[in-house]
Amino acid sequence: MRGMGNMQGMMKKMQKMQKEMMQAQEELNAKEFEGTAGGGMVTITLNGQREVLGVKLDPSVVDPEDVEMLEDLIVVATNEALKKVEETTASTMGKFTQGLNLPF
Repeated sequence: MRGMGNMQGMMKKMQKMQKEMMQAQEELNAKEFEGTAGGGMVTITLNGQREVLGVKLDPSVVDPEDVEMLEDLIVVATNEALKKVEETTASTMGKFTQGLNLPF
């Protein structure tokens, strides 16, 4: 019978951890992340679900003669914001998998 008590205790811990993980994921999804390029001339804002929430452009960066530069700045700013989402997600969610010896 002692083994059953340990199993129930383990199940309660797992349920608690699952609840905490879901809460952490919800908080991450609601958080906003910014990426910038060109010294702040382009700013991209994403949420934790990697959805674009906003794009801000300094008027000086909008040059009809050099659209390619603006496109490059948008790509750089977006990638920077995505990197911030990934790093924050990894550090936040990694707390739950530390020491579990999972294959991934």
